[in-house]
Amino acid sequence: MKKNVFLVVLLSFFCLHAQAQKFGYVDMEYITSKMPEYQKAQSEMNQFSEKWAKEIQEKFAEIDRLQRAFMAEEVLLTDELKRKRQNELKEKELEAREYNNKVFGMDGMMFEKKKELMKPVLERVQRAVEKVCAQRRLEFLFDKSSDFVMVYTNPRHDYTDYILEELGIDTKPVPASAEATNQNSLTKKPK
Repeated sequence: MKKNVFLVVLLSFFCLHAQAQKFGYVDMEYITSKMPEYQKAQSEMNQFSEKWAKEIQEKFAEIDRLQRAFMAEEVLLTDELKRKRQNELKEKELEAREYNNKVFGMDGMMFEKKKELMKPVLERVQRAVEKVCAQRRLEFLFDKSSDFVMVYTNPRHDYTDYILEELGIDTKPVPASAEATNQNSLTKKPK
């Protein structure tokens, strides 16, 4: 009996303690989509990616051209020249693959460039998150857009707008009627 009473008291304590902790969530994809500096960094990343992908594609196109030339001349070549050309082709392929890994590999140039371009933006978001959490006394703040699965989210716990406000980003859409009024006032001729 004493054991059951102790267990009930212990469970009650944990339930009360858990209720005292505040939590919330944000949608980082939405937040970053509203940030011009994030869009600019993303655009720069795409430019670098396209440039490097084009370089790699050119390397493989050159290898393909050399392979076709080798196949056309293969009948006329001696065994020694065939081996030499095949080795040259293998070296070129290896170089192209290594360059591809150097650019798009785990710690490649693309990864480093992304880190360099995104760091200031993400640090700014992190400062805003920390400030909002301190102001709202949140213990936990989850990212709704991450791999962390949130089956249900109550909008009452959504702090995305607070983060956007802290970043100085306006999220309120211009009402259609106000926009139409501004358009009409600009197009009307004074009498």
